[in-house]
Amino acid sequence: MKDMPLTVKRSIELLGIALIGATLVIASDIIMPVIMAFFISILLLPVYRFLINKKFPEIAAILLPILLLAIFLGLIVWFFSAQVGMLVEDFPEIKKNVSSHLNAISKWISSISDFSTTEQVKFINDKSNDLLGMAGKAASGAAVTLSSIFVFVGLLPIYIYLMLFYKDILLRFIFMWFKTDHHPKVKDAIFETEAIIKNYLVGLLIQVTYMTILLGGILLLIGIKHALLIGVIFAILNLIPYVGALIGNIIGVLLTLTSSTELWPVITVLGVIAIVQFLDNNILMPRIVGSKVKINALFAILGVIIGGHIAGVSGMFLAMPIIAVLKVIFDRTEVFRQWGVLLGDERPAKSPMTFASFRKKKPVPAKAGVEKTKEKD
Repeated sequence: MKDMPLTVKRSIELLGIALIGATLVIASDIIMPVIMAFFISILLLPVYRFLINKKFPEIAAILLPILLLAIFLGLIVWFFSAQVGMLVEDFPEIKKNVSSHLNAISKWISSISDFSTTEQVKFINDKSNDLLGMAGKAASGAAVTLSSIFVFVGLLPIYIYLMLFYKDILLRFIFMWFKTDHHPKVKDAIFETEAIIKNYLVGLLIQVTYMTILLGGILLLIGIKHALLIGVIFAILNLIPYVGALIGNIIGVLLTLTSSTELWPVITVLGVIAIVQFLDNNILMPRIVGSKVKINALFAILGVIIGGHIAGVSGMFLAMPIIAVLKVIFDRTEVFRQWGVLLGDERPAKSPMTFASFRKKKPVPAKAGVEKTKEKD
């Protein structure tokens, strides 16, 4: 590998990236549950080790953390479904408020254009029929999507159990890929990867909790209807970097519009979301996660978009921890160190174009053919 020309090395790297991307796209339904299970296994490792130290049987030490995680997720689903149930109970009032907003929009459109109310109603009816047709087509594939979700959820605890049970075999497999001289670096990379994943996932769980309490609590005190539901939805969507916050703002505005005929609640919701998000991004989350691995915004957004394209919502959630783990690996290998630099946000103090190796102190001599042409001219 060392004797290969640089262009061949780079070509092999790019080919490897293309093959990995193609594999993820083709086999995302198989690979994504395994990756998700791997991250959750890392998250449950401290509980597993604690139980082992307390002389619990190994099987019990594996099953108890999985059971606790299932109970925790079940409570989140119950809380979310309860909030949605309250929203459904207010459906008559929501229908009335939506009609009021639509009438106001219709009058405004009529005042600035020749598009009459009758034409607007006809346009809405036509588009509604189109949407119903699209919904019918989408419903035909809903059973397949729902079944894939059940398979995903069903396989996840099995994968987690087996990864914790066979973790020593997996570690031995990793060490056997490297020479004995490189084992200390491999060990450091494994420890740092575990710390990053653990801090990131625990931080996300804490973030969902305090975002729901802060945002939902403040909106509830102000008197915004469905405040806790707005808080839960925004907190969960905020786990998706950059994109999730935008979608959360839009959903928060829509929920507020459906529960009120006035505009001040919408402005209040946007203002409270902005304040809570500022506190989250600049004060709370950096202290909670405390990760030394920094990913630049460009590749964070690209990672989220690519992850969503490959594996949907689960790919968007997993994009950041996967990129962070890759950066740890790249930073510790000479061959791939440039990729670690590309993913990070450590900006150089000066432009690389100003480095001495890039500057040409002497004029570059022209080629012989060019000099002869100049002499003839």
